[in-house]
Amino acid sequence: MTELGVGIGWRPEIAGAVEALPGVDWVEVVTENVCAGHLPDSLARLRARGVTVVPHGVSLGLGGADRPDPARLAELAATATALGAPLVTEHIAFVRAGGALTATPVLEAGHLLPVPRTWDALDVLCENVRIAQDALPVPLALENIAALIAWPGEELTEGQFLAELVERTGVRLLIDVANLHTNHVNRGESPAKALSELPVEAIAYVHVAGGLARDGVWHDTHAHPVPEPVLDILSDLASRVSPPGVLLERDDNFPPAEELASELTTIRGRLRDAAARPATARAATARVAGPAPLIGAGARVSGGPMPQSRQTAEAEQPAETAADTRAPRPTPNPAARQSVAVAQASLLSALVAGAPVPEGFDSRRIGVQSRALVGKRTDVIAKIAPELPEILGDGYRPAFRAYARTRPMSGGYRRDALDFVAHLLVAGRPEDPDARRRLTRWWQDRAGARPPRPAGRIARAARAARTALVRR
Repeated sequence: MTELGVGIGWRPEIAGAVEALPGVDWVEVVTENVCAGHLPDSLARLRARGVTVVPHGVSLGLGGADRPDPARLAELAATATALGAPLVTEHIAFVRAGGALTATPVLEAGHLLPVPRTWDALDVLCENVRIAQDALPVPLALENIAALIAWPGEELTEGQFLAELVERTGVRLLIDVANLHTNHVNRGESPAKALSELPVEAIAYVHVAGGLARDGVWHDTHAHPVPEPVLDILSDLASRVSPPGVLLERDDNFPPAEELASELTTIRGRLRDAAARPATARAATARVAGPAPLIGAGARVSGGPMPQSRQTAEAEQPAETAADTRAPRPTPNPAARQSVAVAQASLLSALVAGAPVPEGFDSRRIGVQSRALVGKRTDVIAKIAPELPEILGDGYRPAFRAYARTRPMSGGYRRDALDFVAHLLVAGRPEDPDARRRLTRWWQDRAGARPPRPAGRIARAARAARTALVRR
């Protein structure tokens, strides 16, 4: 397994700072933010210095009911080749739902959502992972995600789920200790228990990041300093195994370079301290459970013991390790994909389209997650289309939030920005004529088509005016 060392997430906003930071062994780049044929100059300079660059995907949705999109896999493979990467990473999550399996429109979450830890979902995930592995030129590692919500009726704990995934597919793991902390606070799951159950020898590298408490839950923001509980989980993990790599993530609210350097120094210190402990002390640390959950009523520890019937059946199967020695396994029953598709579409519809909350879910948590998704959409659109907040001023955020609450994403964020502007223009907004003209030009420049026309009373008035002019 490739030894990476200590690194930091490369982002365009801090590209210069990342290049200047001392002792950075490697960087990670979000695959969807770069083009394989036109890599940013900063990444090219880092590679020339011998700094390893790892692509990190966010849009495959390997935990979804559908098989992976070949075009997305091809883009990920091309990026890995262009960067000379030793591996690529993605997430154990679903990001869209609906479509042919449910005969409903495809909905995009714009976010990583948790996969139910059930045998059916595991079967689907494993087949999707195998498809991805076959399409990629380098090994694949998958990341555990943070979640605000828990699926009802889960059959495995997180550690059991990850261990099964590794055994069946030989995939490597990207363990995010900040996500373990998030799931501890939000779902009552013990980080120490998760670490004790997963195959630590399969870890490719580790993520460390910050967040904050809001609305009674912990949000994995990647926009705040790394808190002590996350560093404690890193120490626990490092007491069990020496991770091949550790990476600091920061996606927003970027601090001065000195603060980033200080956080990297703290991470290195935690790794040194864990490595220096005697073996007996490391073993004792590994047995200590995490801190008590910070939530009260409604907390739920998912999973539990592995169901005996399935556990026994799996124990009879031959051990599987590397991909080239895996025994072939049957593809999941079509009914499993159908079941997962319906469940995920129902949840996503509740989160982004105002549909009823599926039975067994915490409706308050669904509301918190739904508001968080709207907030994320608002922030991302402001980043990829900065002209919109400039044109709309203080009215941008309330206008976009009102739009997003009733109109789910059906494509990517760039499509979402165009749909938002079309929605405003059809409504005859903004009221200021100059702002509306600027918004119309923005839409024309990007859509390459005639701008949408106002509807209803405004449209009728416009048609009447044109008719009067013709008659004259």
